[in-house]
Amino acid sequence: MGLAELRARVGPGSLLTSPAELAVYSYDGALDRARPDAVLIARSAEEVRRAVLWCAAEKVPFVARGAGTNLSGGCVPLKGGLVIALARLNRILSLDVSGRVACVEPGVVNLDLQKEAEKVGLFYAPDPSSFRVSTVGGNAAENAGGPRCLKYGVTTNHVLAVEAVMPDGAVARLSLEDDGPELLSLLIGAEGTLAVLTKLWVKLTPLPEDMRTILAGFPSIDAAVACVSAIIASGVVPRALEAMDRPTVESVEVGRSLGYPKDPAVLLIELDGSRADCAREAAEVERLCRSCAATTVRTATDSAERERLWEGRRGAYAALARLAPNVLVEDGVVPRDRLPDIVRRIQDISAKHQVKAYLLFHAGDGNIHPNIAYDERDASETARVKAAGHEMLQACVELGGSLSGEHGIGLDKRDAMAWLFTPETLRLFHRVKDAVDPFHLANPDKLFPLPGSKPGPGFVRPPAIALSEYAELLVDKVRTAPAGSAFRVRGASTRWKDATPAGAVELLTAGLGRLTDLDKRNYTLTVETGVSVHALHRELESQGVFVRLPKCGGTIGGLLATRPWAGLREDILGMRVLLANGEVVELGGKVVKNVAGYDLARLLLGSWGTYGVILEVTMKLHARPVAVPAALLEARPPALSPWALKVREAFDPDGRLNPDLIH
Repeated sequence: MGLAELRARVGPGSLLTSPAELAVYSYDGALDRARPDAVLIARSAEEVRRAVLWCAAEKVPFVARGAGTNLSGGCVPLKGGLVIALARLNRILSLDVSGRVACVEPGVVNLDLQKEAEKVGLFYAPDPSSFRVSTVGGNAAENAGGPRCLKYGVTTNHVLAVEAVMPDGAVARLSLEDDGPELLSLLIGAEGTLAVLTKLWVKLTPLPEDMRTILAGFPSIDAAVACVSAIIASGVVPRALEAMDRPTVESVEVGRSLGYPKDPAVLLIELDGSRADCAREAAEVERLCRSCAATTVRTATDSAERERLWEGRRGAYAALARLAPNVLVEDGVVPRDRLPDIVRRIQDISAKHQVKAYLLFHAGDGNIHPNIAYDERDASETARVKAAGHEMLQACVELGGSLSGEHGIGLDKRDAMAWLFTPETLRLFHRVKDAVDPFHLANPDKLFPLPGSKPGPGFVRPPAIALSEYAELLVDKVRTAPAGSAFRVRGASTRWKDATPAGAVELLTAGLGRLTDLDKRNYTLTVETGVSVHALHRELESQGVFVRLPKCGGTIGGLLATRPWAGLREDILGMRVLLANGEVVELGGKVVKNVAGYDLARLLLGSWGTYGVILEVTMKLHARPVAVPAALLEARPPALSPWALKVREAFDPDGRLNPDLIH
């Protein structure tokens, strides 16, 4: 690879090529390694653009890298090429106190943004355990979570806009305020496979007036999980709701006492808000803990004690790293009520492979981290640990969960994606990658199985709930339509009343009237999109649960497809979508944390039926009413950007769905 031209395009000393320098950028927090051909220490967004433009011209693969804390091999340069290191792009460019928005470069460390925001009474909510060293750009690439995401959401809920260098070297600015499909959501969690983020506008939140931290010990994991469900059902939404098993507690207390009880399971519960709300909710949480057989319930008396309790939770990985040179940190998710089942499965798998798993949970959202300490120099032990980790993730999928809640897929879990998604959905993911990055230069061979890969032996993918009879009729109508015919997707016609164009096949979604699944244990809902918005509100409120949707006319599908309010995105978990080729794809899932693959469910918001027909949507429910706007934006078909048109080709290459709405 000739680097002279690239060296001339960037600043002096920016390009590293010595073997020692390249070795530093050949790995991340996972086990795999691959050496790049060169490393660019980028000092400006313009240098990033020039480098990507050079890579596009020379067909050289490139990998964007932040702090390298990734735990799934996401920034390992599998095909050599160029690593674009973004850690020097570390300026907070602006902090708008009144607008509660910060504009940052991707190399800004999460903790540094937290500190600056706190000076003006604000905070940045996403708080992965690596927040002291991980970067905001890396957090966005992985759609990172952390303890606070139970109440405040993961990174995608806090990124308002980005500036990105696309794989062809073009600069794009994408925002939640853009008309049309949510292209911004497509880039968050894409692990650098679609673009390099060079600037981010992120939402800041006012610091709470008060905070309470409660520690509770339980006689079993089952009892602790029962308490978690009771807290959520009460309508209390903690700032954090974490769990640890006894072996993990013992590891963090080696040589020191942090005050944890000696029970088999421990919950760390943090509440925030006004003083009155905190006092009321703390009393309710303490009552619920005792009613669920807690043997110990204690509230931190001051900030020092609170920090000591969190030191144990946040220091668990470091504590395990003292036990052995390596730690495998898996990142599975299950519906919250299946946590006892996955714990038993993990214990059985650990015994089978003769390894010891230390368990950490983001218990409020079903995200479990089995951590296994080992020595990679022992080939037999390493093989057993990796086999156990994969079986644990397989068990998460079998229990209705996902491969990752916050660590991403990267290289480590790409083959396992065939456990989670149908071949039709995987093909759609590949087409999206092809549309945005046709030469596969941006972080190639990550996220998805390579051609020819298959699920491991003995794995049976859980069957999806069967489509309703009316949904099957729509599928059949698409599959049997005359070749090349256009489709007009139409709901209740409350937002767009134009007649169906002559010769187009009409797909009426108003007959999709089934409430498929109302899961009050896990606070999730799956509903067909022909259900009227008013009818859904009435039904849910009669059941004592609530949904984050405006009370307006029309159908659920029409509301999602036209996106008259950006807040619709906040609680979307998954969709089933009919494509113009007659295939039905399953996007997202039922769990509330899921960073496996591209976020195509949110992408479809605002697409006006030009990408696919949304048959079903899965959403998060609430135990109390959620504030929504009384007035919505005027619904009008958007003017699709060039990148939106490229992505549309992945969904509907022949342009058959609502073609007359494209302009």
